[in-house]
Amino acid sequence: MSSAKPTGGNPFSTRAALLLVLGAATIFVALLWMIGAGLAAGPANDGGNHGAGKGLNGYAALYSFLESRGVDVRRVRSPKSLKDRQLLILTPPHRATGEEIDKIVDRRRMSGPTIVVTPKWQTMRAPPSSTETRKGWVLLVGSATPEWPGFLNDVRVRIGKAGTGGQWHAKGARGTLPEPSKVLSGEGPRLVPLVTGGKGRILAAYIADGGHYPRLEAMALERPAATVKGQRRWPLIVVFEPDLLDNYGLSGFANAKFAEALVRAAMNGEEMPVAFDLTLNGHARKANLLTLAFTPPFLAATLCLLLAAAVIGWRAFLRFGPPRKSERAIAFGKRALVSNTAGLVRRARRLHLLTGPYAQHSREKISRALAIPRQPDEHALDAAIDRAIAARDPGITPFSQIAARLRGAKGPHQAVTAARELHALERKLIR
Repeated sequence: MSSAKPTGGNPFSTRAALLLVLGAATIFVALLWMIGAGLAAGPANDGGNHGAGKGLNGYAALYSFLESRGVDVRRVRSPKSLKDRQLLILTPPHRATGEEIDKIVDRRRMSGPTIVVTPKWQTMRAPPSSTETRKGWVLLVGSATPEWPGFLNDVRVRIGKAGTGGQWHAKGARGTLPEPSKVLSGEGPRLVPLVTGGKGRILAAYIADGGHYPRLEAMALERPAATVKGQRRWPLIVVFEPDLLDNYGLSGFANAKFAEALVRAAMNGEEMPVAFDLTLNGHARKANLLTLAFTPPFLAATLCLLLAAAVIGWRAFLRFGPPRKSERAIAFGKRALVSNTAGLVRRARRLHLLTGPYAQHSREKISRALAIPRQPDEHALDAAIDRAIAARDPGITPFSQIAARLRGAKGPHQAVTAARELHALERKLIR
């Protein structure tokens, strides 16, 4: 029979414990960053009519197309970022309110151009049971005009059949809409047409509000009634027919070419990013503490906290294992006492005070070892010790010379050297 050996100690090695701690810390920091960056909120490709939507009514194709053409494109989820200097493309849904849209547009007239694309299609998500269906795809179940009281109240929109088979006309360009029977158009006294369809319907236009927009005026099919040159005011463009820019219509090359021309003309010859708004489509993300923690200038404080946590973790790792019994600050015994005393003298730099007493102590030990009788003074005793040493071994350095060097030492090195010679002399004589 054999008895099993008892097992003890830690079940994990030092390396395994370190890997577990580092892995957990990395996953925790990554989770905080994902929550702060909004990645934990889920994908925005939900079948909506916005810059992340990949359905027929979305604008993900326009986003990718502009990006491939070298345009700096981005998706905006923060309401505060809507006021930045950029070309903002607003794609509000039917449920949006006119006051909200007008508030965004009005704040931007001095910071950058704005393109508002009106919604037309009513959709439902495609059933996932179909093998040909992909995530974000939708089914078109109808069409409706937007009702936005409070935004461009002098503009009217309507849906009708295109009289020319779905063809649209712009200055130097023309194309075809995918659904000729359902074309959305606008009417209003301030509209300057950029794209028209059958029977002169306005499919896209910019608002004539007294501003001077040379690039748009060159694209316009009609000249505005009056312009005020030199006024710093960015244009407002309304695309009534969404199939000119959405994924459904951007399958045509002419539509894609017009979309790029419209974007560059809206910038009025300046370089700026193009931002697709997602806030009106229910994907707004407000700043929270985690978002601020990973955003400059608070990112510096976050990095300092992470560095401090790493230092604390490293110290804890060095402490890994069973606790050891702490030792006394001052140990027992003669050796510890001598060691502590020597350390105190060395730190106090009072070595020169020990040379005389050490020489006197050596004189007494050697005189007792050589059985020298009492002498009237120290000089007589030193002379007697020297005579006794010379009688034993004439080659040995006299005691008086070594003691004199020890007492006259100028520094620690000379004192220690003389003390060692004196100690060696003692060992030779005292055996």
